[in-house]
Amino acid sequence: MNELSSQPNEGLSKDAVGLPQIVFFVVAAAAPLTAMVGATPAAFSLGNGAGVPGAFALAGVMYLIFSIGYAAMSRHISNAGAFYAYIANGLGRPLGVGGAFVAIVAYNAVQIAIYSMFGFFLNDGIHQLYGIDIPWWVFALACIAVVHFCGARHIEFSGRLLGILMICEITIVMLLDLAIVAKGGGPGGFSARPFSPAAVFTPGLGTALVFVLGSYMGFEATAIFSEEARDPKRTIPRATYLAVLLIMAFYAFSSWAIVEAWGEGNIVAQANKDPANLWFAVSEHLLGKVATDAMNVLLVTSLFAAILSFHNTITRYFYAMGREGVLWRKLGHTSPVYHCPDVAGKVQTLIALVAIAGSAVLHLDPFAIVFSWMSALATIGIIAVQILVAGSVIAFFARDHRDAGIVHRMIAPLISVIALGACLVLVIRNLAVLSGSDSRFVALFPYLVLAIGASGVWAALRLRRKNPVRYRDLGRAVQ
Repeated sequence: MNELSSQPNEGLSKDAVGLPQIVFFVVAAAAPLTAMVGATPAAFSLGNGAGVPGAFALAGVMYLIFSIGYAAMSRHISNAGAFYAYIANGLGRPLGVGGAFVAIVAYNAVQIAIYSMFGFFLNDGIHQLYGIDIPWWVFALACIAVVHFCGARHIEFSGRLLGILMICEITIVMLLDLAIVAKGGGPGGFSARPFSPAAVFTPGLGTALVFVLGSYMGFEATAIFSEEARDPKRTIPRATYLAVLLIMAFYAFSSWAIVEAWGEGNIVAQANKDPANLWFAVSEHLLGKVATDAMNVLLVTSLFAAILSFHNTITRYFYAMGREGVLWRKLGHTSPVYHCPDVAGKVQTLIALVAIAGSAVLHLDPFAIVFSWMSALATIGIIAVQILVAGSVIAFFARDHRDAGIVHRMIAPLISVIALGACLVLVIRNLAVLSGSDSRFVALFPYLVLAIGASGVWAALRLRRKNPVRYRDLGRAVQ
C-alpha cells in the first residue's frame, strides 16, 4: 500500500452530492445577482455599452468550448485538486503543483475580495437605514465565523444552503427581467441589437470582457467535488455543461433586459451617472419598494453564498495538497464526523481572518482597494491556470486517445488555449481599469502570479529529490 492511500482518517464523503448540489456550488460561486448589480455598470460605462449582453454570451461560448475538453478529461481524473490534477496528468507534476499554488492564491484572493464587499454593503446599508456606522470589517469577521461553521459540516449541508440562496437570488432578478419584458422594454421597445456583431465587436469589447470574465469564475467546482459526487464520470461532465449554460443564459438575458429597460442609447449614460442604482431604480419602478428591498438583502446573501462556495473550493485544494505531501501533511486530515477537510478549513479561515484584520488595521478601503485589487489578482491567476488546463487536455490525450474524439481531445482545447490566452492579454493590458488603480504594486500582479507558479514548480522538484515515491503519486486519480 502506498503512502497516500494509508491516511489516518476516512477521507472525504463518498456519494455525498449529486448533479443539483454541484451545480449550486458553481452558480453560487458566480454570484449571479452580485455579477449583474456589481459588474455590469462598469462593463456598460467602460466597455462596449449596449453590446455587453453579447459579451456575456461570447464569454459563455468560450467556456462551453473549454468545457468540452475539461469534461472529457474529468471522466478519467477524479481528484479534489481538480485543475491541479488535470495539469499534473497532462503537462507534468511540476506544472501541476505550480498551477495548484496559483489557484490557491487566486481563490483566496477572490474570497477575501468578496468578504470585503460583504462588509462594505452591510456597512453602507445599515448606515443609510439607521444612521449607524458599524465598521465594515466587523461584518466581514462575523461572516468568516458563519462560513467556517457551515464549511465544517457535511458537504450536503453547504449544498442545500447554497441551493436555497441561489434560487432566491436568481428568482428576484428573473422577476425583474420578466417585468421588463411584460412592460415592453424601455423607450425604444425591444431589440436583439445587443447581440449583433455591430454592437458586440466594438473598440470597448476588450474592456467589457475584463469585467465579464470574472463573472464566470468558479465553475471549476464541478471537478473539485468529483471525489464526493455520485457517479462522477457522468455527473461531473453534465454539471459542468449545465452550470456554464445556466450562467451564460442568465447573464446574457438579464443584462439584455436592463439594457432594454433603459434604452440602448441611454444605458451608457445611466451607468456613468448612477451605477449603484442602475438595477435598483428599475426594480423600484416596476416591482415596488418591497421587492427592491428584498433585492438589496439578497445581494448580501448572494455574496455570502459565493464566499461559502469558494471556502469549500479552497479547503479541498488545501486538502489535496496536504494529502499528497506538497504542503503541510495535516491539511490532508478530514473530520471523522463530517468527512470534510477540517484542518484545511481552519487554515483557510485563519488566512481570511488575517487578511481582513490586516486590512482593517491598515485602514484599506474595502471596495476601492481590498475588493478591486484582490479580484484583479484572482482573475489573472484563474485565467492563467485555465490556459494550463486546456493545454493539459491536449497533452493527456496525445499519449492515449482513450474514448475521446478529435474535437474533445484537440480542437476544443486548442481553441480554448488561444481564446483564453487572448483574454489573459486583455486583462493584463487593462489591469488598471479592472483594479481601479494605476498602483505600481497592482502592475506587478502578473509577475507575482508567475512567481507563485514558479514556487510550486520548485516545491514539486524538491519533493522529487527528497521523496520520489510520493512525487510519483502527485495528481493521481482517486477512486
